[in-house]
Amino acid sequence: MKLRYPILVLTLAVPLLGAGQVLAEENNKPNKDFSSFGALRPLAADEARGQAQAWLKEVGKTDATSQKAFDAIWSDANRTTLDRVSKTLALGDAEAAKLLTEARDPSKAAPTAVPALIKDTKKPAFYRANLGLAYGKALSSRRVYEESLETLKNVKAEQVVDPGAYLFHRAVAEHALMLKDDALRSIIRLLDDAIDVPDRYRLVSVLMALDMQQWKSEKDLGWISRKMDNIERRLDLSRAGPQTQKIQKEVVARLDEIIKDLENQCKGDCNGGCCPNGGSQGSAGGSPTSPQRDSFGGKNAGPGRVDAKQLEQIAKGWGKLPEKEKAQAMQDMTRDMPAKYREVIESYFKKLAASDSAHQ
Repeated sequence: MKLRYPILVLTLAVPLLGAGQVLAEENNKPNKDFSSFGALRPLAADEARGQAQAWLKEVGKTDATSQKAFDAIWSDANRTTLDRVSKTLALGDAEAAKLLTEARDPSKAAPTAVPALIKDTKKPAFYRANLGLAYGKALSSRRVYEESLETLKNVKAEQVVDPGAYLFHRAVAEHALMLKDDALRSIIRLLDDAIDVPDRYRLVSVLMALDMQQWKSEKDLGWISRKMDNIERRLDLSRAGPQTQKIQKEVVARLDEIIKDLENQCKGDCNGGCCPNGGSQGSAGGSPTSPQRDSFGGKNAGPGRVDAKQLEQIAKGWGKLPEKEKAQAMQDMTRDMPAKYREVIESYFKKLAASDSAHQ
């Protein structure tokens, strides 16, 4: 259990990192992509097998060779349900097999559009949705995030055998493409609605949320760095066309603005802006040169942000903290959060304290 504390604490604490506020604002807006909410449970292996076999028979693969291959796929316990479904789709449809093979092959050119096969509404929902998930996941592994996201938008979490994988790979693409609000929605739904999600998905999702809370305005160097990473990724995919050139121009324009701002500062305050001894304006009796650090407890608490390392320390020592410090910690962790998330975190830490007491 001790090894799982960091993952559990981080998972529960995502909303305190700002995601809760975004969702509170978004809850009042219609969202075409997420049409319904509630528990998203992965399809049981037996049920998924039954649906896959029914589809295979529908496409005419009833011969002994096909059935033997199908049995071999589903008897392999080392494969995930999604892997077994995607292999069944490839077994029953040569077009699906070709599509998935090319998506997984790094030597093949990255696609530039969502395949017509996945958009064909005449195809059975089981086929189209799970092929879309398998295809989007394969593209995500190759960092082809644009088409991965567009593909996943063509299906819904409720339609696939593994909703957790759907939401995770959608969040990965949205995070990489700097779609912060969209990525936070996907992450929160993964943590809040999806059931039986692998710990690795939860942990990486939390790390993405932590990362996004450090994102500031388009005027900072972090924005430029992320844009440059995207440029490099697109060039690696042999995408040096108009879209990449547009991003390059945005970066150059932003750098020019930053340089001009610095030049203007040098013409202004602090003896021409070139402060002596490497100092900065306000360092000698004026405004403080840096804001007060975030704090945990104490009378002059900071803004209340709690990072991953602090969360782990808090979780491990929760049972030993005085009640006053517990109350302050809870206030810091749940500040600006919707009530539903405060209740989840408070409930978890109460259980944690009870568990610690039982083992003392």
